[in-house]
Amino acid sequence: MPFIVDLTSGNVEKEHRSSEKGHYGGSVLGLRLMGERTVPGLDPYDPRALLYVAAGMLGGTAAPGLAKAVFLAKSPLTGVAGEAHALGPFAAGMRGAGAKALAVLGRAERLSYLLVAGGEVTVHDAGDLRGLGTAATTDALRARHGESAHVAAIGPAGENLVRYASVVTDYAYAAGRYGLGAVFGAKNLKAIVCHGDAPAEVADPEALAGLAAYYRASMATNPLAALQAGLPGFAGWAGDPLDPGYASVRNFSVPGAPGLRVPAARDYDGRAVSTTGACPGCPNDCLKVYAPPLPPAGRRPGGRAEAAGERRAGGLGQEAFLSLGWNLGIDDLDTVLDANARCNDLGLDPVSLGGTLAFAMECAGHGLLPGGPAFGDAAAPARLIEDVAARSGALGDLLAEGSARAARRLGPGAEAYAMTVKGAELPCFDPRPQPGIGLGYALAPGGPRYDALEHDLDFDPVAGLAFSFPEAARVGAEPAPAGVLDEERGRRSARLLRLWSGLDALNLCVFASSPTRPLTIDHLTALVTAVLGTEFTREDLLAAGQARLDGMRAYALRETTPEPAAAPEPAPHTTSPHPAAGAPGGWPGPLDEELPARLHDEPITDGRYKGAVLDRDAFGRARAAFYEELGWRSR
Repeated sequence: MPFIVDLTSGNVEKEHRSSEKGHYGGSVLGLRLMGERTVPGLDPYDPRALLYVAAGMLGGTAAPGLAKAVFLAKSPLTGVAGEAHALGPFAAGMRGAGAKALAVLGRAERLSYLLVAGGEVTVHDAGDLRGLGTAATTDALRARHGESAHVAAIGPAGENLVRYASVVTDYAYAAGRYGLGAVFGAKNLKAIVCHGDAPAEVADPEALAGLAAYYRASMATNPLAALQAGLPGFAGWAGDPLDPGYASVRNFSVPGAPGLRVPAARDYDGRAVSTTGACPGCPNDCLKVYAPPLPPAGRRPGGRAEAAGERRAGGLGQEAFLSLGWNLGIDDLDTVLDANARCNDLGLDPVSLGGTLAFAMECAGHGLLPGGPAFGDAAAPARLIEDVAARSGALGDLLAEGSARAARRLGPGAEAYAMTVKGAELPCFDPRPQPGIGLGYALAPGGPRYDALEHDLDFDPVAGLAFSFPEAARVGAEPAPAGVLDEERGRRSARLLRLWSGLDALNLCVFASSPTRPLTIDHLTALVTAVLGTEFTREDLLAAGQARLDGMRAYALRETTPEPAAAPEPAPHTTSPHPAAGAPGGWPGPLDEELPARLHDEPITDGRYKGAVLDRDAFGRARAAFYEELGWRSR
């Protein structure tokens, strides 16, 4: 572990790292390999760049919370380590095929895919798959290698090096953020196919069975687990109107009442293409697949014909409605579901796509992008998603770069409307009433993620989830009013970030785990112990989280120092005028840990969060406490 695959030569070797402690075969090992096998300053599209895909020592085990694979590379969007996780069966597919991890270097001469089967990795031609969406690619590869094969694929967006292109596994489960699909594309890698049914070995099957029984029983009593399992599901926004300021409306530019409707649960009736089924070993069913009713004949995303009622690829993640709906001034459910399905089939991150479209809409409204789209235009997403994925026309090519780079091209007046950190678009949970989220957006070393740490409101003494308070207290995150921004907020946010970083480091599912879901810290440590056969403690979990954060920050600082150790070599097919790494305009640049000015300057104007804003001085003091808690030096 892992397999080292050189796409340039076609050579495959296996590197044994089992004597090393503390990496668990996940992102910590991937970061070590990126540090060892690449020189600083490489363009993410350089053939020498490293792509890491891993189930690790725990992912893919048939037990609750263990269906997770990590995808890791230098991000073409941020220029630092981009890490995304795919839930679903792909990690089990890797384990069944005899691989815990793949480290991919080089660039194939022609479009190719990797086949993992029987503990061997081989490279195969994928020329006939060029231009296909992720669903059609998966269909073709399953027809070739068996319906039980598991597939991680890119769509046209990855082939065309859209900076926020995603990888989609098994139709519905995306590794969405930070442009890892574009790294696949730069390597001429269309897909990874895993075939085999060897079960992941576990040391104590009886203990795992007991934990699964506990989780199944807890689904009725844990409100978030019950929400995830039911319809419309965890990601299907429904019910009461949102409090003003809770989520982004029109690119975070409307800090008062949104004036946009929230769908009713009944609105989802007839739009469920399928439920994907629970992740292997997990009794919950978090990710549903929705799409609007299809016309009698139409066009499949990517321009291919589709028949009435044909399955549309892509699970509905919790961020999709926020990013592709209210953030664009759109509240039509069918528009959002169609946009989400298109993103998944073309291989685009809905969060960055939504943030970039919202940026374009605001720029157009201020006269900075003549002919650009307008907020509230429900016809715009479908058209622009296709243009972005194909880099079609001047606007499609501009928006394929992401909002930070697009702003630099449009000029200084546009930069205020790029709602990014490290060049990556912010998730649409507004940090003004939840400043811990803002600290996570700004300071998480891989870039802004909504699921990097649990949200402040969950631990509010009045409005929070009281059942989660004892778990949060075990890592030093005592309940506190959500809107308070002080040094203790900085320390509390760092501690929660460390906990969830531990989950990421071991490929444990955050949507099953402490502090708000059924798997408490004690259950998690028992889970790891039962799989590995060696005692695993709370301290081990937090140490893994710290190691991952330290590794990501060290890599980010390495890649944003003033001088490169070696001049980057562009990929042979890239004559692009779009430099990939470092600051939004190109490499190098300082490590960006600043939130957009709007969040510091424009308070919420209505509702229960009226007046909420991130005071700069208080944010600076909280940041210093955050650094101190994690043992980091200030910039």
